[in-house]
Amino acid sequence: MKITVPKGFKIGHAEDEHTGVTVILCEKGCVAGADVRGGAPGTRETDLLRSEKAAQKIHAVVLTGGSAFGLDSASGVMQYLKEKGCGFKVGKKRVPIVSGAVIYDLIYDDYYYPDKEMGYKACKNSEQAPLTFGQVGVGKGATVGKIRGVKYASKSGVGAATVKVAGVTVTAIVAVNALGDVVDPDTRKVVAGCKSKNGFAETEKKILNGEFFKLFFGNTTIGAIFTDAKIDKVTANKIASVAHNGLARTIYPVHTDYDGDTLFCMARGNKPVINVALLEIAAVKAVELAVLNAVKESVDYEFEYDEEEFADDDN
Repeated sequence: MKITVPKGFKIGHAEDEHTGVTVILCEKGCVAGADVRGGAPGTRETDLLRSEKAAQKIHAVVLTGGSAFGLDSASGVMQYLKEKGCGFKVGKKRVPIVSGAVIYDLIYDDYYYPDKEMGYKACKNSEQAPLTFGQVGVGKGATVGKIRGVKYASKSGVGAATVKVAGVTVTAIVAVNALGDVVDPDTRKVVAGCKSKNGFAETEKKILNGEFFKLFFGNTTIGAIFTDAKIDKVTANKIASVAHNGLARTIYPVHTDYDGDTLFCMARGNKPVINVALLEIAAVKAVELAVLNAVKESVDYEFEYDEEEFADDDN
């Protein structure tokens, strides 16, 4: 599978044996929006992404493990961008705008979570290529199908996919750590989820039949869509919202009170869009494919960094 990273963006992972962090950097700044769903989100700097807020650009999105503790990793991203001279200009200083979201992967006896140092390391790793996906970065501690507890869950990870439409690139990165199962939308079969003696337990059916087993806070699917299309902040927020349909196609159930599902949309480029609906449809498909790839460790990725030139705008 070929993943295209539009010009102006960099991606980096860092992890230890328990958890990790993935960062999407845009040092020159990009238009961004977000849509937070589910009953248990853990986020950073999402309010300023609302269409009516003053901030027009951000410089990074952090996807991290460690639940709320993992938000500390964003401080390392701030430090990296500060050293690069990136950020919103305030007098003689620059303040990097770093948004982010967390998954809950505190499944061990002790506390293991990404810290400032790991966030900084992920940024440094973004300077190297190619990338891998699966059980790396934010996907390191990810699991799906936890209705019977982590013991019966399937390993998951972080996946990526690119969809091109009308000359525009739309790429999604998604860390899948859902309460529900991951289902192939074509076959309607569970490909990763709660395990049973005869394969998968089919979480949604079990819940509807009254077999709740365990419902607990410890989940969440998070991700980012980034594109080289020229769009405004309102459109970025709309794309982030519609892109959740990609989660609904592949995760059963999704957006529950025990998940904190969050998607960001980041845009930097000068490519005009004939119709915003094209971007919305591409974003949904990219998210769908990224979710499936997150649980398929055998997927081979071929990376392409788009070097097409366009005029750099101010930070």
